[in-house]
Amino acid sequence: MGERKGQNLYYPPDYDPKVGGLNKFMGTHALRERARKLHMGILIIRFEMPYNIWCEGCNNHIGMGVRYNAEKTKIGMYYSTPVYQFRMKCHLCDNHFEIKTDPGNLDYVIVSGARRQENRWDPTENGQIVPETKEAQKRLFDDAMFRLEHKTGDEDAAKQDKPRLGRLVGRNETVWKDDYDANCMLRRNFRKRRKELEEASVNDSLLLAKSSLNIELLPESEDDRNMASLLSLRPSRTIEEKQSQVRKKIFKSPVLPNSSSNAKEIKGIMNKTATITRTSLGIAIRKPKTDKEDIKDNGDKKEENKEENEIVLEEIKKQDIKDEDSSCNDSKTKLEIREDNKTQTDAAVVPKEGNGLSLLGAYGSSDDNSDSNHSD
Repeated sequence: MGERKGQNLYYPPDYDPKVGGLNKFMGTHALRERARKLHMGILIIRFEMPYNIWCEGCNNHIGMGVRYNAEKTKIGMYYSTPVYQFRMKCHLCDNHFEIKTDPGNLDYVIVSGARRQENRWDPTENGQIVPETKEAQKRLFDDAMFRLEHKTGDEDAAKQDKPRLGRLVGRNETVWKDDYDANCMLRRNFRKRRKELEEASVNDSLLLAKSSLNIELLPESEDDRNMASLLSLRPSRTIEEKQSQVRKKIFKSPVLPNSSSNAKEIKGIMNKTATITRTSLGIAIRKPKTDKEDIKDNGDKKEENKEENEIVLEEIKKQDIKDEDSSCNDSKTKLEIREDNKTQTDAAVVPKEGNGLSLLGAYGSSDDNSDSNHSD
């Protein structure tokens, strides 16, 4: 395709081949916009990130292999090898970071604007095969004694690693011999674990919503459950569990006292009973009282009896006063009732006298009537 590029270029009518190429005639560079800072010694290239980094502007992760338009500048020399520095802008923020080459260590070094995600380790600690350096390769090629020592060292390392390699190969054959069953088992365990995690996340979300919290909860453990039961003032074991434990202990204990365990228990009990005292049993001995103590006790008792008698007499007097008041009230009510009865009887006698007078008048009228009749 390279030979076709010259045919597709447009040559203007005033083009003069004596001036040079078409770019020189048009006053442009072959790299176009990439060479706009070429007069400053800066060439814009496509740079690929050599390892994982963290941007210091936005604290976001930038993975290895991400490509940027970087400004390439030459900053020095390492012997005859030039050292280049690349400046680029983060695609997630306005921060710029700079990376330069390190020919001595065959690596890249971050100058500013970012930090490296450390994934480096010593391969010899993991038992990895490390390629020989150029100096070691040169000695292996030139020095026969060094080559022999190197060979014996490799053989000793192979003997030490042979049992471990055998175990790894055997495990691989037992676990991955049937790929389908192994895959099914792994997927089954994965589904089970996924369901557990989903249930735990639902429970955690409900608990956080109930408590009005916005924090990340750690997974629950058996120690956490026991501590929560103690904090809530509840027993760690129920009554049924305690009863079942006591019954198991009774069932496990032998019936006859001939076993060595029962003999030991009996000996322990005998040793304990040998050291029993009256104070351990709660028995107290009272000393006989002297005459002075008896006199004091009798005096105290008499004073107590006097006080009790005085209290009883005061209560009796109060009761008598109440009885007298009630009797006076009863007599007053009786007198009032008698007076009411007298007034009622007097009122009843007065109408009877009126009736008698009217009867006498009636009788008188009857006599007059009888006399008139006789006269007639």
